[in-house]
Amino acid sequence: MTRQIYQAIVDGILGGGIYALMAVGLTLIFGVLDIINIAQGILVVTGAYLSYALSVHLHIDLFLGLLITVPAMFVLGVAIHWAFIRPLRGRDRTSMSLLACYAVAIIAEGVLYRVFGPGYVTLNASYVTSSIRVLGFYLPYIYLYGFVLAVALVAALYGILYRTKFGRSVRATMQDQTAARLVGIDVNRVAALTFGIGVAVTAAGGMAYGATSGGFNPNSGYDLISRLLAIIILGGLGSIGGALAAAVFMITLESVVDIWSPNWAIVVFYAALVIVLTVRPEGLFGRAPTRAQ
Repeated sequence: MTRQIYQAIVDGILGGGIYALMAVGLTLIFGVLDIINIAQGILVVTGAYLSYALSVHLHIDLFLGLLITVPAMFVLGVAIHWAFIRPLRGRDRTSMSLLACYAVAIIAEGVLYRVFGPGYVTLNASYVTSSIRVLGFYLPYIYLYGFVLAVALVAALYGILYRTKFGRSVRATMQDQTAARLVGIDVNRVAALTFGIGVAVTAAGGMAYGATSGGFNPNSGYDLISRLLAIIILGGLGSIGGALAAAVFMITLESVVDIWSPNWAIVVFYAALVIVLTVRPEGLFGRAPTRAQ
């Protein structure tokens, strides 16, 4: 039993990296635009389908294909912002953005159904089904690669936010959009690029999800969005590092509980969210809002 628990912890940590890849873009978009992109689930699935198309039809490796899918999803994100988010104005902007993102989700789901059909598909590669044994534990290569990619992605986003001029503009916009405009920052441009980046990272999350989920179809986005929202709320809305930490914590907890009762594992997942938010409403790494609109 002790070995099972240790293996569950290892699996949970690595699996948390996969979920962090899917959630980090969602929390980035909220931090800058103050909206919850409920289309994130279907965008993750879209990224998975792009990797599937490149792998099956062009025989491009899943990770190598990210050089194509990440820019493609960035362009899609900027287009979504331009068409659905930017036109929203006034005090109802936040609530209306939920409807706009829901419309995006419905459109994307319809397109995926039309192109790929309703059947389940999987992503295949040699490292998807193989593993390495370390200190008696079996570590699937795809989870190892996914976790490393998640850490690298979070580090890259931190580098962009804290080491570049664009990052300073993003942080200024996060803190006070009105003041950011007064000092000459093009808030609309920052918002569009941030939305694009937030959607672009779903390409990596989608690839990892497609390779580890056992199969996905256009409906899979609904299963994802509730978990991703729970993760970013627990980590602190707008906190990139918090998304990684919360994903690892939640998935590890679920993996350990699954040893004794698979039926209770999902209950504990959301119960942990409620308990933490009761003690710390802003999440593990969140801060009290200081934004002025």
